[in-house]
Amino acid sequence: MPPNTTATTGDTATTGATSVKSGRKKGRKARLIVLVLVLAIIGGIAYGAYWSISTVRASFPQTTGSIKLDGLSGPVDVKRDGYGIPQIYASSDEDLFMAQGYVQAQDRFYEMDVRRHMTAGRLSEMFGKSQVENDEFLRTLGWDRIAQQEYDSKLSDSTKKYLQAYAKGVNAYLQGKEGKDISLEYAALGFSNDYKPGEWTPVDSVSWLKAMAWDLRGNMQDEIDRALMTSRLGPQQIQDLYPAYPYSRNKPIVQDGRYDELTKVFQQGAGAGSTQSTAGGAGATQGTTGGTTGSSQGTTGTTGASTTTGTNPGLTSQLGGLYKVLDGLPTAVGVNGQGIGSNSWVVAGKNTITGKPLLANDPHLSASLPSVWYQMGLHCRTVSSKCQYDVTGYTFAGMPGVIIGHNARIAWGMTNSGVDVTDLYLEKVSANGYLYDGKIKPFKTREETIQVAGGKAKTIVVRQTQDGMPLLSDRDDELVQVGRKASVNSAAPDRGDGYGIALRWTALDPGTSMDAVFALDKAGGWNDFRAAAALFDVPSQNLIYASTDNHIGYTLPGKIPTRSAKDAGALPAPGWESKYRWTGFIKKDELPYEYDPDRGYIVTANQAVVDQAEYPYTLTTDWGYGTRSQRIADLIESKIKGGGKISTDDMRQMQLDNSSEIAKLLVPKLLKINLDDPEVRQAQKLLEGWDYTQDADSAAAAYFNAVWRNIVKLAFGNKLPKEVRVKGQCLWVDKIDSTGPVDDDTKVRECGQRDADQAQPDGGERWFEVVRTLMDKPDSDWWKTPRSGTRPAANNRDQLFARAMIDARWELTAKLGKDIDTWSWGRLHRLFLKNQTLGTEGPKVLQYILNRGPWKLSGGEATVNASGWNAAGGYNVVWVPSMRMVVNLADLDKSKWINLAGASGHAFNAHYTDQTGKWANGELLPWSFSGKAVDGSTSDTLVLEP
Repeated sequence: MPPNTTATTGDTATTGATSVKSGRKKGRKARLIVLVLVLAIIGGIAYGAYWSISTVRASFPQTTGSIKLDGLSGPVDVKRDGYGIPQIYASSDEDLFMAQGYVQAQDRFYEMDVRRHMTAGRLSEMFGKSQVENDEFLRTLGWDRIAQQEYDSKLSDSTKKYLQAYAKGVNAYLQGKEGKDISLEYAALGFSNDYKPGEWTPVDSVSWLKAMAWDLRGNMQDEIDRALMTSRLGPQQIQDLYPAYPYSRNKPIVQDGRYDELTKVFQQGAGAGSTQSTAGGAGATQGTTGGTTGSSQGTTGTTGASTTTGTNPGLTSQLGGLYKVLDGLPTAVGVNGQGIGSNSWVVAGKNTITGKPLLANDPHLSASLPSVWYQMGLHCRTVSSKCQYDVTGYTFAGMPGVIIGHNARIAWGMTNSGVDVTDLYLEKVSANGYLYDGKIKPFKTREETIQVAGGKAKTIVVRQTQDGMPLLSDRDDELVQVGRKASVNSAAPDRGDGYGIALRWTALDPGTSMDAVFALDKAGGWNDFRAAAALFDVPSQNLIYASTDNHIGYTLPGKIPTRSAKDAGALPAPGWESKYRWTGFIKKDELPYEYDPDRGYIVTANQAVVDQAEYPYTLTTDWGYGTRSQRIADLIESKIKGGGKISTDDMRQMQLDNSSEIAKLLVPKLLKINLDDPEVRQAQKLLEGWDYTQDADSAAAAYFNAVWRNIVKLAFGNKLPKEVRVKGQCLWVDKIDSTGPVDDDTKVRECGQRDADQAQPDGGERWFEVVRTLMDKPDSDWWKTPRSGTRPAANNRDQLFARAMIDARWELTAKLGKDIDTWSWGRLHRLFLKNQTLGTEGPKVLQYILNRGPWKLSGGEATVNASGWNAAGGYNVVWVPSMRMVVNLADLDKSKWINLAGASGHAFNAHYTDQTGKWANGELLPWSFSGKAVDGSTSDTLVLEP
């Protein structure tokens, strides 16, 4: 049974922030005046004078008139609409991408500079000694080294030419400028160090793809968490917390089973072994017993890896230390791999009002300021062999091309596939190397020198296995000591000098993902699209497709490993046995796809790509559980079966769907529970007649989500090990030693170790499925929780639900007041946009200047309108639909889009957060594409001249 625990402190408190909203000119001018006065008071008259309004405005981009740029072969027009979104017109590819570099640098160079320093492990050069540990870890991963190898030996000549042109444009912008002329942040940094931004290089752009891949890397976090849980939970209990994917209820993406000839061979009974030289199918063959594939593989992995590497506090502490290192890294596009998702779907013309496809996409990523996305159009005045692009959409500042969007013939969207492309290995290390199949192999080593602003440089030694796996545990002194003390069972080699943890990850191999970006941008049809997707090594994304000639499709790209050991991939594997190493990669033409399915639509929302019982390779054992994807499919089906046709606005409304699937399951049970306290009963009545929608002004949604938070905390959170619980939550728990719990009733006080937005149980989709599977087991040990103060103990499901309703009532009383008429979900569920450097770590005054919010949001976890929050840490929003778009393939000028923030990265610029209010309200902006439409929406025109 789950270990007995008693809570001694509550959750960490959440704090508010000053609301700073962008507005009209008058409001902006007022804020600038306040800014100058505040800084003058704090720093003295001379300091305040330096921070004049002219200083704040110095970095704003020139958007009208003309600018001469050396290197252009002809004039380039940059047309911006009322939201500052640029559309670039040129007559050659090189001019187009050079102008893109110049324009992005105008709006976002500080962001670009921080990103390239992050990917290269050089943040200490900008921010000093506080970033040394991050740099050490990032240097160990070696993203920029891999990017350099890609540039030198993998990328096509045309891609290199475009990267060079882009870098030339960025450097043309930087030429002759001081830091304060580039960004307000540089002006602030100028008071603490003499940092000067250097020239941009093509490799700086390529490196950013590694950062994107890192935050979308698959199940590495689940791998760590499962291993950490072994210190408190047994195999069956861990299996309870990672239930089977519900194939019978939530359909996978690919339903017509198109995997080329591979499927035919597999279904004819040849089996996985005969269709591949690798053994990735071992898990799939083992799991072909119906709809429990994901669970059976995950369970096997849990049990197998536990018995191989041992359930021991040494390994647990080492993984906990590794998590601390991972958690300290700056996020690129996600929440360090946790909790993020996305929606995309495409509807065939036979089911739309226009008679042509409609395509929607809204990637769910960390909320940041500026937004991770940058909207723009790249247009050749005449498409020809000299100038091949006419594309618009979303890209990243610092990268040429467009990542998600459409050209004149096709549109595409992306969601994270979640396939397992990372494995952790416990390595037996010694003074001479590491053990591998009974022999000691020497590590490959290299030295890395980290320059530190205002401090001494630091040199580190990076160790890698012969097959290129970096030893992550070298980056933490505590991990080294733990590795020397780690206890393992008799199946493992003698401890000797200790154990380390190494990482195998597809993105540590040079690839061609940058080639894929340009190939997608100019793809003219399905075959071009599939060929472009095949170049997309990492991150592996679900790619959906629609075309103006009335076709829809889906393909899974990526470099996806195969494994021989049936339990590999679920937990850290024994590195001293070769059978746990990767054996190859799934062939590109054996990856799943669909084209024009009979049902007339395709939905991807992080659910299972395929039914693993019908596919011979194990893609992952850690899919999302399909809550959002099935809700989207149901909304589409209800419209079609009702005889209706789907419009662009229908697609927008689906993106805003706030329905809570877990509420539909739990509320009928909650309403049947008798409660004695009239004030708790009063809160319970909020749920009567509630339609399960989580609108910002809903009191019922506020109370239900508080009840849900307390259910998962009482049933699961208080029984998890400290390494995964939230900081500030301390419990008295059973003492454990190397053999497990001590049977003498000895209790020890343990406090959680994770940040609020990363802790477990996060209350997300997996926990929905955990609770669903336990609903028919009302006497399960999971439902038992001890008395705490005046709160009653619970011995079954309904008693725990009653306790959760009581706790929720008084939690919201403390947060929102005793009068339930004043409660609303939006008062709890708030979005704060923070500058990701000085806005989080800088002086309070700078945080005030750079950050914005709060906004009160609708939506929630595993809802189509997915404004994610972490139940272990509080109700504030931690990830969001980072953008929304709906592409109309019948008339591309009737497409719609919106960004989380704005085009500009300059605080107090009119376009810093000018889209956020509309985004929060679920509005979409017009998205001009044709020359006529762009001209009609243009507010400012800048001509770049040779």
